[in-house]
Amino acid sequence: MRPSPTRGTARLDDGTAIAYAVTGHGPTVVHVPGWVSHLDLGWAVPAERRFYEGLATGRTLVRYDRPGCGLSGGTDRTDVAELELEVLAAVAEEVGTDRFDLVGASFGAPLAVRWAARHPSSVGRLVLYGGWVHGDRVASPTVRQHVLGLVDSHWGLASDVLTDIFAPEADAGFRAVFARYQRDSASAAMAHQLLAACYAIDVSEDLGRIMARTTVIHRQDDRAVPLSEGQRLAAGIAGATLTVLPGRTHLPFAGDTQSLLGAIRTGLGLPALDPLVAAPALTPRQTQVAQLVSRGWSNRQIAEELVISERSAESHVERIRTRLGFRSRSQVAAWYVASNPPS
Repeated sequence: MRPSPTRGTARLDDGTAIAYAVTGHGPTVVHVPGWVSHLDLGWAVPAERRFYEGLATGRTLVRYDRPGCGLSGGTDRTDVAELELEVLAAVAEEVGTDRFDLVGASFGAPLAVRWAARHPSSVGRLVLYGGWVHGDRVASPTVRQHVLGLVDSHWGLASDVLTDIFAPEADAGFRAVFARYQRDSASAAMAHQLLAACYAIDVSEDLGRIMARTTVIHRQDDRAVPLSEGQRLAAGIAGATLTVLPGRTHLPFAGDTQSLLGAIRTGLGLPALDPLVAAPALTPRQTQVAQLVSRGWSNRQIAEELVISERSAESHVERIRTRLGFRSRSQVAAWYVASNPPS
């Protein structure tokens, strides 16, 4: 059995519920999400789960869904960067820590910079991957307008386009499940709001106030964010180190995740890991059941297809969930699609 993360809920002053998950043991590291997120579905995607398990080896890893994403409550607020600071404060208080390491990937990197600048005594080590200083330097005005317009007009197509940008080298299974994952994690309106905040943020005045030991990591040919922005982050933070890895992929849990995890763990003062271990294999019958779950079939439909009792179908689904450490059928479905690329 693979254990599921412990889940909890923090609340903002206005009552907004913030879902968070805790995995592992040791000093606390908080992961600031870079884009839309969903605690359950992210844990079901094998590559993403292995990334988080790598962060949680030797640390207590805290993840959360920001307002309007995943399992967290919605919000009418549009001040995304300021709201994120309130979310971080609420989550840290709820898990009972006032000092922690901070890992920010993509949009999470400038957000982590802002937190570390405003709350310097709370951060021990700061690790920034795929981040930037000025959002308006991430893409040209024409590209920004095109992407935002596409999200508004056709979130389905936009999620495919963003997957191509974020993970150009990923296999078909990952691409299919990540495009759907984005749509299941946030509405088109929330996705637009987050992208606009990505393009608008400017942390140039925050860099000089950071006191934490900082590691900046960037992939050489990152298709989403130019290396020059990672270089500017490192140059602006006193004592920061810059590690440049090969690759075009922006998502931290796609591409050469092993090398990236090694660089992040070095930044956290942790030893390297052995090669990442894949999830336990299912039996042939369990794989059949997981495939049918991925089609949205009920236990009765599965029973009729496989000529077994409905009770047996239910037992198979429960065993699959237990073996993979999942809570829901939607996690099983996401896992199957990501693990079985269409031919």
